[in-house]
Parts: sequence; structure tokens; C-alpha cells
Amino acid sequence: MEKFTKLTGVAAPLPMINVDTDMIIPKQFLKTIKRTGLGKNLFDEMRYDDNGNEVPDFVLNKPAYRNAQILVTGENFGCGSSREHAPWALLDFGIRAIIAPSFADIFYNNCFKNGILPIRLPQEQVDALMEDAERGANATVTVDLENQVITGPDGGSISFEIDPFRKHCLMEGLDDIGLTLQKDDKIASFEQKLGREQPWATPAGNAPAA
Repeated sequence: MEKFTKLTGVAAPLPMINVDTDMIIPKQFLKTIKRTGLGKNLFDEMRYDDNGNEVPDFVLNKPAYRNAQILVTGENFGCGSSREHAPWALLDFGIRAIIAPSFADIFYNNCFKNGILPIRLPQEQVDALMEDAERGANATVTVDLENQVITGPDGGSISFEIDPFRKHCLMEGLDDIGLTLQKDDKIASFEQKLGREQPWATPAGNAPAA
């Protein structure tokens, strides 16, 4: 997982509440188990018309926001089904941080596991950042995870809270597998000891060396 320390990028405004995971990545694109290639279908039903043509008025189709890395949106973002494809699609498009008043719990947790920083802020602060994001190509925002500060295009700053453990994992680029591999030496030691003391518990042909 890619580390997240400080991000400076264009913020795209999506002033909608209750954006569910089917809106983020519709169900017909869930056949893959790969984390890549889903970005082109992010917000598919809002980005494209029935003929597959881009809808010019949708924010991510506008030239200023095609390379947006930050999304400013409304409350309860990521509600609906628990599909992990939703953060995969956002990340594949290039979104690394999402700012909203609230998130659905499962989506919020999945973001951290995939290298996306979801930031909860009071509505008035989200509104201020939404106004900043509406500046188009000038909507450059910096998210400093280490210092837990968001800096807007005019230099104004907003502090945010985050769980220390989740912060550590993002800054070190550790997903669940990465966290487990940090204990690789202890796991190997345990397997060797188990192979010596309880060989019947070790799969045949895979007994660790003494």
C-alpha cells in the first residue's frame, strides 16, 4: 500500500448527501477482484449517458477536475452495500483523500485499508472547503496527515482528528497484510516450534525445518 504523508492536489466538489457505494461503482463492475482498472467506471451512471458518452456537467468530467486527488462531499458518504470495490475505484481514479461531515462505517474502514484518507469535519468547515473546491483548477488543497492539518488555496488551515493507529498505518503504508508481515519473524519462529512439538498439526510435506 502506498504511504500517505502529505498530499497537495486539486479538490473536486461533490455536494451530494447519501452517496452510496452503488453510485460510486455500480454493481455490473464488481466481477473483477483486481484493484486496478475500476477508475474509468467511478460514478459511472453520473459520468456517462446511456450511449457511453461523457456528461459534460459532471464534476470529474470537467477539465479542471480530471486529475483531482481530493473529494469534498456531503454527509453519509459511502453508505449502502459494503463493497470494497468502492475505495478501489476511487483510488484507481486518483482520489487519495475524501472530506465529508460523515461516512458510512464500513466504507470508512475500507478506505484506510486501501490507502485513502477519509476526513470527518463539521458541516461548516466542509462548506468552506466546498467553496474552495469550486474554484476549478485553482482549488489546490494540501492535506498534511502528520500534522493533521488541511490548508486551503488562500492559506487558511483546518485541523482534523484521526485515530493514532490508523494514522500510523497510512503513514507507513501498512494494510492488514503489511501489518501481519511485520511479525514475520515471530510467525516463522512459532511455525518451527509447532513443527517440532506438534508435527501432526503441520501439513504433510510442509513441516518447518528444526
